[in-house]
Amino acid sequence: MTADDSIATVDLTGSDYVIERNLLRTECRVYDDSGALLLQTKRRPFETRKAFTFLDARGRPFYAVGARCVDGDDGNYTLTEAGTDDDIAVLETDFTSFKHVWRVRSPDGDLWAVIESQHTLLEAARNVVEVIGWRPREYTITGPNGEAFGRLEGRFSLRNTHELHVGDSGNAPKESLVAAAIAIDALAGN
Repeated sequence: MTADDSIATVDLTGSDYVIERNLLRTECRVYDDSGALLLQTKRRPFETRKAFTFLDARGRPFYAVGARCVDGDDGNYTLTEAGTDDDIAVLETDFTSFKHVWRVRSPDGDLWAVIESQHTLLEAARNVVEVIGWRPREYTITGPNGEAFGRLEGRFSLRNTHELHVGDSGNAPKESLVAAAIAIDALAGN
């Protein structure tokens, strides 16, 4: 996929999105900056994170998130466009007690962006004190050379809500980078 390619049926070229996750059920909804529903996903409670599909506002498959290995334990995922089965992006994880780091790569392996959690001490405390886990995570989105691309910031609400802002996307297709950030929010269980 080149920087000129786009994902069909849903426009993800904007800069600002709101991602809402239900605290009790495993579902996610994505809205654009005008409040229009763009994407949604529903997973059964206790369903593994190995594979799930984002649907457009009409309920049609838009893109799928799937584990790269059979058991899904390596933490690496591929985003695949529905209908064409073309890979959109590859997500690689590096979780430690202090930080969550996601690398967004092209299907060919080129590094497009790094999405990294903030508040190192808070991440460490999450592993010890369960109550802290309810505090929303915050991520920065940077390019391969450290240039700022955007952020993913949580806020307290009845629904677990995150605001996604992606300004520049460097050499990465913006739609692919936005789709990857949305998938990471769903996978991280924010």
